[in-house]
Amino acid sequence: MCEVTDPMMSDAAMKYLLVRPGVPAPLDPNFCPFILSKRQYLKRIADCTEYGKVDDFHFAVERPDGCGRDKLPVFTESHEGFDASVFLAGEAIRYMLWQRGGYKITLFGPKKLCEEVTKAYSAGGKYDFEVRTMPKIYGTKWGITTVESLAGLPEGKERPVHTGKVASGNRIAFDLGKSDVKTVAVKDGEVIDSAETEWDVTNPNPQYHYDLIVKAMKDTAAKLPGPVEAIGGSATGAVSADSEATWCDCFPNVPPDVYKEKVVPIFNVIAKKEFGGVPIKVINDGEVTAVAGSHMVGEGCLFGISLGSSEGSGYVYEDGSLTGWINENAYNPFDLNPDAPGNPWSPHRGDAAMYLGQRAATRLAKKGGLDLPAEMMPDHPNMNAASHVPHAQLLKKIQAAMKDPAKEPQASKIYATIGVYLGYAIAQYCEYLPIKNVLILGRVTTGHGGEIMMEWARKVLATDFPDLAGIKFHTPSEHMKRVGQCVAAAALPELKKRKTA
Repeated sequence: MCEVTDPMMSDAAMKYLLVRPGVPAPLDPNFCPFILSKRQYLKRIADCTEYGKVDDFHFAVERPDGCGRDKLPVFTESHEGFDASVFLAGEAIRYMLWQRGGYKITLFGPKKLCEEVTKAYSAGGKYDFEVRTMPKIYGTKWGITTVESLAGLPEGKERPVHTGKVASGNRIAFDLGKSDVKTVAVKDGEVIDSAETEWDVTNPNPQYHYDLIVKAMKDTAAKLPGPVEAIGGSATGAVSADSEATWCDCFPNVPPDVYKEKVVPIFNVIAKKEFGGVPIKVINDGEVTAVAGSHMVGEGCLFGISLGSSEGSGYVYEDGSLTGWINENAYNPFDLNPDAPGNPWSPHRGDAAMYLGQRAATRLAKKGGLDLPAEMMPDHPNMNAASHVPHAQLLKKIQAAMKDPAKEPQASKIYATIGVYLGYAIAQYCEYLPIKNVLILGRVTTGHGGEIMMEWARKVLATDFPDLAGIKFHTPSEHMKRVGQCVAAAALPELKKRKTA
């Protein structure tokens, strides 16, 4: 597990950033949503009447296919709110990095603040994890620079991505999660068979992963009436436009040099070596969630969020195109509570992964009235390691408690709490995306608990974000919740045109 290395938020920053939500989380009373902290901060800075104490901080985050850009009003160095500005500037950049991706940051603004942010985003700084990880995704060195004028800041640039929408012919698709490999066989848009295969993502041997994925795919492909004609897939982490696993955190313990040689090309090797070189298209699991939602709802402006082993989420524009972002929203800053939990994958507190997936449910299980064995207690090492197996087992206990009339009243508070998280997450994502529809799926949403979550999420929007109260929530069938991403993924690759006589 990654050790939390974030320095504690200063008292001065707390004064400007800590806030109580309008809808408290029943089992997490100190939850401090990032979006509300930012809103409170912006109000405080707008109310500042001291001359020369407020300025603008601009930043751009470049990636190979685009550039994200934003600005943040900040307090100057001589104001007591300066610490809050430094803290929020760093987190705003981290949010954009994990939502959109990037390898070069350009800053423009007050000299001292730019210096502090540069230090934080340099090797050994607060965001050393991002400094080390982003180059792995893009295969290029990290950079951060400050320019002397706003004109020197790169322009914002977005390039929507279009993919296939029809699953014609004989296809298989897979979804690599952090607990299992889901596979489906699809014939002309109809699901022929589906399966879930448990796997140990912590295994350091790439051959283990290759063999398990291939077996799961071939077992499912055997149910098709003919040979596989195309393969679609999704995986947690960053996947290149050429379906390379540039940085997929479902292979966390494969050594870096081995990862580059064996894991980066794994999807294309499987298609070529095991399935005769048929077309393959693999994208981030969050994007597939959004695609699945748009197919089901028949509308765009849709944010899809899968609450499974972790959070998988993505967005479909009104015309059905995708953002092309890395959509690793599980790593986004989400809770600014100084005592927020850490997680096994990053050194930061309050990442969304601990609030919008099965680890949210399992860390709340004790407070939700479940009688837990010692090895499933929140502080036990088993529950704070990279393996998702004990969390999947505990989630089943939570779901069983929801069916027990004696345990359901307290256990339901687990889902109410996650529903609060969900509501504030949607509001946070609306900051950069015009969301009109939300699809939720994933094992955490299964059963009555999913209905409770949506009820509380709606309550959050109505209370703290009334302008977002019109967002429509959607859920697939129970079967679609389990394999919906695979079904959508099956349509991603386009079939090779058959030669005609």
